[in-house]
Amino acid sequence: MSRLRIFSETQPQQALLTLHEHAAIARELAQAGVRFERWQAAQPLQPDATQDEVIAAYRTDIDRLIAAAGYRAVDVISLAPDHPDRATLRKKFLDEHTHAEDEVRFFVAGSGLFSLHIGTRILEVLCEQGDLIGVPDGTRHWFDMGPAPHFVAIRLFGNPQGWVARFTGDDIAARFPRYEAGQAAAA
Repeated sequence: MSRLRIFSETQPQQALLTLHEHAAIARELAQAGVRFERWQAAQPLQPDATQDEVIAAYRTDIDRLIAAAGYRAVDVISLAPDHPDRATLRKKFLDEHTHAEDEVRFFVAGSGLFSLHIGTRILEVLCEQGDLIGVPDGTRHWFDMGPAPHFVAIRLFGNPQGWVARFTGDDIAARFPRYEAGQAAAA
């Protein structure tokens, strides 16, 4: 189940607000300029679907975002719990950073935790299968895929070179809860 928890940047152990209902999450995130949508596949997908099959299943929504925001590249990333570089990849995204373009991810399968540092608040967004998140360019954030990552995600980019981060040097991400799959639903 998707979830939004909002924290004060100075109180990482106590959420000020927790939402589970998708429309309420989308409304709250929209106030911060963050896109949050639910997508449905136009056709059934097999667990071993190719990148082309995944993109084809969501082509209508992808094309809508490309037309609205001018994205120029689309790909699919997949990580499994047995990936040999999972710890290195997790660490890469755990430090607070920004991008010169929107970070747009649609979760075809699995889940991940985006934490957005907006003003004096941290908006922690648990994205699960069917969720699209669009983090505006320049937004300080980090992403946690957990110690045993499991997700397939469509990524849309304005820059054809893909993911390019500017790290802030702030250690704030280390003070906030990490994503441990299984604990998320209980929280």
